[in-house]
Amino acid sequence: MDFYQHHLLSVITYTPLVGALILLLVPKGQDGLVRWLANAFGLVGFLVSLPLWFWFDRVAPGFQFVEQRSWIPSIGVQYYFGVDGVSTLLILLTTMLGFIAILSSWTAVHDRVRQYYVFLLLLQAGMIGVFCALDVFLFYVFWEVMLVPMYFLIGIWGGANRLYAAIKFFLYTLVGSVVMLIGILALYFHSAKAFGAGTFDLVKWYEMGISPQMQFWIFLGFFLGFAIKVPMFPFHTWLPDAHVEAPTAGSVILAGVLLKMGTYGFLRFALPLCPLAMDQPMNLLVWHPTVQSFMVTLSLIGIVYAALVTLVQKDMKKLIAYSSVSHLGFCMLGMFAFNTLGLQGSVLQMINHGLSTGGLFLLVGMVYERRHTRLIAEYGGLAHVMPVYAAFTLIIFLASMGLPLLNGFIGEFLILQGAYSANPVWAYWAVSGVVLGAAYLLWMYQRVFWGKVTNPENEHLQDMNGRELATIIPLVAFCLWIGLYPKPFLEFLDKPLTALSARVMGTSPAPEPSVAADAAAGH
Repeated sequence: MDFYQHHLLSVITYTPLVGALILLLVPKGQDGLVRWLANAFGLVGFLVSLPLWFWFDRVAPGFQFVEQRSWIPSIGVQYYFGVDGVSTLLILLTTMLGFIAILSSWTAVHDRVRQYYVFLLLLQAGMIGVFCALDVFLFYVFWEVMLVPMYFLIGIWGGANRLYAAIKFFLYTLVGSVVMLIGILALYFHSAKAFGAGTFDLVKWYEMGISPQMQFWIFLGFFLGFAIKVPMFPFHTWLPDAHVEAPTAGSVILAGVLLKMGTYGFLRFALPLCPLAMDQPMNLLVWHPTVQSFMVTLSLIGIVYAALVTLVQKDMKKLIAYSSVSHLGFCMLGMFAFNTLGLQGSVLQMINHGLSTGGLFLLVGMVYERRHTRLIAEYGGLAHVMPVYAAFTLIIFLASMGLPLLNGFIGEFLILQGAYSANPVWAYWAVSGVVLGAAYLLWMYQRVFWGKVTNPENEHLQDMNGRELATIIPLVAFCLWIGLYPKPFLEFLDKPLTALSARVMGTSPAPEPSVAADAAAGH
C-alpha cells in the first residue's frame, strides 16, 4: 500500500500504456478479445485513479503525491510528478471519460480494431501525464505525445474529410507548441542565471525573479500554445473540422479533456509565472489594451460570436463543436477576472463542459450509428421512437445550457459573479452567451425530437441499449451531483485558486475559505 501511495500518479499515468502494450501482443484477428481487454484496462485506469478523490488533502497547500527523481541531470531534467486540487479533478475527469469513450466504441469501429484501441490508450496516458508533470520538460514531452494518437484517430477512423481535419489539427497545435517551447527555453536559461544551473522544475520557476518585460514576452509564447488548444477566438477554426470528422470516442476525448489542456496551461504556467505581465500594455495599432483586457476581449468575442455561429449550423456535431468554443470562452473569462470566484467558476466549468459536451457527442454518436447522418433536417419526432434516448438527451442539453440544479448553472454563476466583481460590463456581455446557448440547444432539440416522425427511416429506430446507458448514466449522475451539491468539488479548488488569485493580484492569500466554498457549504 505504501508503494501504491508513493507512486500513485505513475500507476494512474502508465496503466493505459500497459494496456496498449498488451493489446499489441494479441494475435491478429482477435477483435473480440481486443475489445474486452481495452475496456478492462479503461475500467482499471479509472479505478486506480479513484484513491485521488479520497486521499487528497483538501486543506493542505502545495502539491501532493509528489514523485521526484533525477532523469537527465546534465540539463536539469527530472521525473517530477505532483498534483493540486485543479489537476486532481482533471485527472479524475480524464480517466472517467477515457473509460466511457472506450466503451462507446464497441460497435462503432470494425476496421483496424487493435490499432484503434492502442491509440486511445496511448492518448489517455499522454493526457494524464500532462496534468501530473511538474517538470516542464516532462510536461512538454507529454504535451507533444498527445498529438500523435489523436492525429491518427481522426485521420484513419474519421469521416470523409478526415485527412484534412487531422492535418489541420496537427499543424495548428504544433505551431502553438513550437512557440511555447521558445518561452520554456527562455525560462530555462533564465533559471541558470538565477540558480547557477538550469532547471525545468516548475516549483523553482515560481520562485524566480522575472522582470515585467520578460514576463510579457514569456506570456505571449505560452498564450499562442494554450490559446490554440482551448481554442480561443480567432484560433478556433480547426475545432469544428476535427470534431465533425473524428470518431465518436475521439470527439468525446477532444471536447472533454484535450481542450482543457489549454485552460489548464494558463492556470498552471502562464498566470503564475507571468503575473506582472497582466498589466503590461499591448500595442495593437490603434488599440492599446492591457494583457488582461486583451484576454477578456477575446473571451467575450468567443462567447458571443461562437454562439451566433452555432445558431445557423445544420450538422449536429458542428453545432456542438461551436458551442464548445462559446463555453470555453466562459472558462477564460472567469480565469482572467483574477478573483477566486471567477477562477473557481472557470475550473468547475472545465469539468462541467467535459461532462455535458462529452455527453452530447456520445448521444450524437449513438443516433449516427443507427442512421449514419448528423443532419438535423434528417430527424424529427425521435421522442416518440426513442423515449429513453430523448429523456437523457434533454437532461444533458439542460445541463449544457446552465439550468439551475444542474452542473452548468453552478459554473456559469460563479464565472458571472467573478466577472461582475472585476468589471460589470464583462458580465453584461457574457450573459448574452447564456441566452444564445439556450436558444441553439432548444432549437436543435425541438427539430430532432419534437413533432411527428417525418422521415420513414426514423420510424423503427431502436432505443438505447444497456451498453449505451452505461456510458451516459455516469455523466448524468455527475451533472446532477455538481448541480445539487458542488461543495466537494469546490473544496478541491479553494486552496490552489485562492493562492493563484493572490499571486496574480499581488496580495497575500486570505486565511479563510473563499466565498464560493462557503456558499457551497450552505453558510
